[in-house]
Amino acid sequence: MTTKRNEPPLEAPEREMLTAWLDYHRETLAWKCEGLTDDQLRERAVAPSSMSLLGLVRHMAEVERNWFLRVLGGEDAPYRYWTDANPDGEFDDVETADVAGAFASWRDDCERASELVAAAPSLDVTGQRRGERFSLRWILVHMIEEYARHNGHADLLRERIDGSVGE
Repeated sequence: MTTKRNEPPLEAPEREMLTAWLDYHRETLAWKCEGLTDDQLRERAVAPSSMSLLGLVRHMAEVERNWFLRVLGGEDAPYRYWTDANPDGEFDDVETADVAGAFASWRDDCERASELVAAAPSLDVTGQRRGERFSLRWILVHMIEEYARHNGHADLLRERIDGSVGE
């Protein structure tokens, strides 16, 4: 499957602009993982880091679930990889992880997140986390930042794995 990245518009209303940038960064992570074997996706950065492309995908699934499903949507969305005993499970437990399942879960969480964003009457809608309120606007900006940072990690991981470089 070839990932198509859609360039965000140069001019658009705020919600359209923010969601376009978020989608662009989601597509970038998928693109960075494209064409690799399961073993390559599991490959770690450098010791002592436990970061891998598969770990990043699993991490972003957790982040999508947290901010959109739990905080914005108020849903009871159980953690996929995090536990009290292993708070870094998304990164630590990739050796035997189901790669196709991880990507399917991430895509499902992104799709549900997009539905919640589209259904929100405004960017001023809030959700609660740890006693604090967060606006949808804040969540979208945070998610763009989160993906952008981790896509930088994905660039380095991909280059290390097979020499591929790209924007």
